[in-house]
Amino acid sequence: MGRGKIEIKRIENSSNRQVTYSKRRSGIIKKAKEITVLCDAQVSLVIFASSGRMHEYCSPSTTVVDLLDKYHKQSGKRLWDAKHENLSNEIDRIKKENESMQIELRHLKGQDISSLPHKELMAIEEALDTGLAAVRKKQMEFHSMLEQNEKILDEEFKHLQFVLQQQEMAMEENAMEMENAYHQQRVRDYNSQVPLAFRVQPIQPNLQERM
Repeated sequence: MGRGKIEIKRIENSSNRQVTYSKRRSGIIKKAKEITVLCDAQVSLVIFASSGRMHEYCSPSTTVVDLLDKYHKQSGKRLWDAKHENLSNEIDRIKKENESMQIELRHLKGQDISSLPHKELMAIEEALDTGLAAVRKKQMEFHSMLEQNEKILDEEFKHLQFVLQQQEMAMEENAMEMENAYHQQRVRDYNSQVPLAFRVQPIQPNLQERM
């Protein structure tokens, strides 16, 4: 018995739909690989699932960009709008500018300059002189800044030394005052404890000698 036809319509059951998608996607990619090998064809295949996940295949001998360019030439249709085209042109411009800067950098390093004309060599020499002058200017500014910072630090150090000396002198004065107060308190405590008869009396003249 032959296999019955399957009605082509959306599969309502999500599980069956996912299984069918997986099988048929693998089959389509397999056919694309086969036609690439058997017929020496250039194939690019892009599939998006309902979930948004992308699957793609491109012949090993080409790229998607190359195939798009061929499509543009063969069909006369442009898949890129003006915005994308301007973006592509800007990317090309930046690439060329980067290449030019890389070449200029090699020349400034003294590389690949043997074939340059005299005019370009003079321009490179002038650029190097200008750069050297700018570097020297930066060095002088940096040196001046270091000297200024050193002067500020020296002044701050002297100020801190002066403050420290004042604090040490104040501490010494306080210590002396505390020591004097301590001795005076000791004398007062001693006098308060010794009987009056034993205290040292002032020297009086001998009364008997007067008689």
